[in-house]
Amino acid sequence: MNNNKISNPKVEVPKGVSINDKDYMNSLLSCLKEMVKNYAVALTEASNENLYNQYKEMFDTYSSLQREVFEAMFRKGWYSLEQAEEQKINSKYQMLNQELRNLSE
Repeated sequence: MNNNKISNPKVEVPKGVSINDKDYMNSLLSCLKEMVKNYAVALTEASNENLYNQYKEMFDTYSSLQREVFEAMFRKGWYSLEQAEEQKINSKYQMLNQELRNLSE
């Protein structure tokens, strides 16, 4: 058993071919994640300040909504996380620091 797993008690949903709440929320989360990515690209390519501001407002809205859906799914136990080992975190940190130093040489 993995002791590094971070999750909540799972809310059971009906099994079978019918679409259930978990399926709807998973689909919504996927769509929102894709929209956030697309708005991020649109922000970098906005041709003027007014357009940028409109895209930024939409990006912020969809990004917040995406986070709310993720948190709701996590609370229902439909999404779990794995706690990273400190050694892996330190190793990644050292690697990225080395890459940063290499860039400044």
